[in-house]
Amino acid sequence: MDKKGIAFILLALVMGSLAAGGVYLYLKGAPVAEAQAVETVPVIVASKDLTFGTTLKDEHLRVVDFPKSAVPSGHFSSVDSVLSQTTKVFVVDGEPILASKLSSMGGGLSVRIPPEMRAMSLKVNEVTGVSGFVLPGDRVDVMVTIDNADGSSNNAVTRTILQDVEVLASGVKTETKNNQHVDVQTVTVIVDPDGAEKMALAVDQGSVHLALRNPVDREVTEGGSMDTRTVLGLRTERKAAPAPVRTAPAVTKKEPVPVDNSFTVIRDGKIMKQESPVKDKQD
Repeated sequence: MDKKGIAFILLALVMGSLAAGGVYLYLKGAPVAEAQAVETVPVIVASKDLTFGTTLKDEHLRVVDFPKSAVPSGHFSSVDSVLSQTTKVFVVDGEPILASKLSSMGGGLSVRIPPEMRAMSLKVNEVTGVSGFVLPGDRVDVMVTIDNADGSSNNAVTRTILQDVEVLASGVKTETKNNQHVDVQTVTVIVDPDGAEKMALAVDQGSVHLALRNPVDREVTEGGSMDTRTVLGLRTERKAAPAPVRTAPAVTKKEPVPVDNSFTVIRDGKIMKQESPVKDKQD
């Protein structure tokens, strides 16, 4: 191989190396330049799943850098700005803590109760509480069964007293019964003041059951009541008393009243009674 060929090969190798090096440096520097161009903002997010009514502490929060263009409205950038405030809704791990999700008025269930409404709790079991499937956010009907409600013995009456009420909370609490700890299932619902009075009376006087509704079924129907005799088919309709038979009053035959055809004549100061000439003609 002559010198010109060797020089050409060397020149090609040098040019290829320079081109490869330039491409490598460009690709290496491009992501760095792009990352530096994105401006971020610190946003406070939940560090774990939080239920509503949780008073926020340091252990519930962490800071995450969000792209400035993706920062949600109502966010917080400092942990101190949300401490001691209370969540009004469920918040999942990594979800931004927003002003619309917090309440500074207190904790617990009270922040979830709408104005002019009330929260009422009742004990349920696997039967009355739909086998534990009643969860916060569900909607239920409330029924009560009362024994001897109509004053007759051995006749229980069941009636739906509330319809389409929202379940605020459900869970298990521990009570002491006969010196033993017993787990009791409770359900808390949101009702108006009139509904709260109905529930208080139902819990005191009878047995309360819940009927789970489809979430899209919001219709309130006109309900009646059901009793033991009707369920067992023992109730018979009372027969109406037969209408009294009215008879026409008896007609008594009256004897003909004799007709007096005589008339009185006064002549020469004397009063005389004389028969009518018409009678003579009839006779």
